[in-house]
Amino acid sequence: MTEWNLANFRSLDEANEAALAALEREQTKLAELTKVIEEENVTVRSKDRSLSMTFDGRGELTNISFNGVKYRSMAPAELAHLLVETIRSGRAQCVRKMADVMGESIVPGIDFTELATGKVNPMDVFEKLISPFVGDDFGSGVVGRATREPQGGK
Repeated sequence: MTEWNLANFRSLDEANEAALAALEREQTKLAELTKVIEEENVTVRSKDRSLSMTFDGRGELTNISFNGVKYRSMAPAELAHLLVETIRSGRAQCVRKMADVMGESIVPGIDFTELATGKVNPMDVFEKLISPFVGDDFGSGVVGRATREPQGGK
């Protein structure tokens, strides 16, 4: 990853070329990601092999197949646990596939897996995206708005 700071480049043209090359790489990754999402499926089996589940490229469950009749003799809580565990495993595999396609983030500190699973604060992502343009002072307030209240007035 290139640190997007003009001081890292000999000229504005060089920085511009680097930014355009990075943009092209990201566009290629997004095209590959779109293909994975639209065309690929993941099938996982439960640990005890009593069921299998198929997920689409987005990680959405599309099919459940029961293998044999073992599930009929399971306690409801045991079957529920097995279903949840298998769903988590399938979704995790889908996210890993997407993360593999995306590779290293162009923006330092933004992890695709955390972004895809909703484990990252959207404001943190926004701050990391905007900080190269507004500097290190960003983060304590809204862009264009003072971070402190004016003194002595209404």
